[in-house]
Amino acid sequence: MNRIEECFTRLRGEGQKGFIVYIGAGDPSLEMTRQLAVEFEQAGVDILELGVPFSDPLADGLVNQLAAQRGLESGTTPPKLLETVAAIRKTCAIPIVLYAYFNLLHHYGLAAFIRDAAVSGVDGLLVLDLPPEESGNYESLMKAHGICVIYLVAPTTPEDRVSLIVKRGSGFIYYVSREGVTGMQSKVSETISRMTGLIHQHTTLPVAVGFGISTPEQAALVASHAEAVVVGSAVVDQIARHNQDPRLPARIRSFIEPMIQAVKRGSPSAPPK
Repeated sequence: MNRIEECFTRLRGEGQKGFIVYIGAGDPSLEMTRQLAVEFEQAGVDILELGVPFSDPLADGLVNQLAAQRGLESGTTPPKLLETVAAIRKTCAIPIVLYAYFNLLHHYGLAAFIRDAAVSGVDGLLVLDLPPEESGNYESLMKAHGICVIYLVAPTTPEDRVSLIVKRGSGFIYYVSREGVTGMQSKVSETISRMTGLIHQHTTLPVAVGFGISTPEQAALVASHAEAVVVGSAVVDQIARHNQDPRLPARIRSFIEPMIQAVKRGSPSAPPK
């Protein structure tokens, strides 16, 4: 098992749900990304998603688009990000998933990127624009290097395709709770219960729900239907607001701790499979 699988095995044994944070890598700097990773682990974040800055992040709303732009402006590239992951690994064991667009992997060289990601300490890849049907040798390369293949399921995904996707994934399934792009929302989607139930019918993999979760109340509600909650835009927005503050890691920790506590405090375990 890699760190993601170990994490969910531990959470299941403890009767707990997972809390996943997404941030844009290199926003405002790669050194701050490293510091935030350490702070997140100490705060009790279970998995960290790092968005690899890209010029055309089509699945992302404005908040995360601007984070990608700031990451590019700070000089963040895939090789430098992998160096940062290696630096994180010197002091931190938090599972790390890279959230990326396929063009970046293609330009780097797919086999080389997966190899180097594994060496640096990456545990999973979520490639936004790579559907299973077009993945070629991606999955076999990932398996050979022990990296989890994270795939997305959307509210509009039909059941036959849900079945296909979950059979090809590993680590966990990411359920995108809303149609459209990332971004904070005033209330959670009404599809979550039905769609997570459908996904659970077709796989024993954990389900993580993201897109739009930004408050402790929303996080706790989502955690009652899934094995993990993903909070991204709300955290990225806080980084944007306070990116000049030398106490940024502590500020972000204060922001996420109520959501972590809400998820850990009371969400009932998912039905046994």
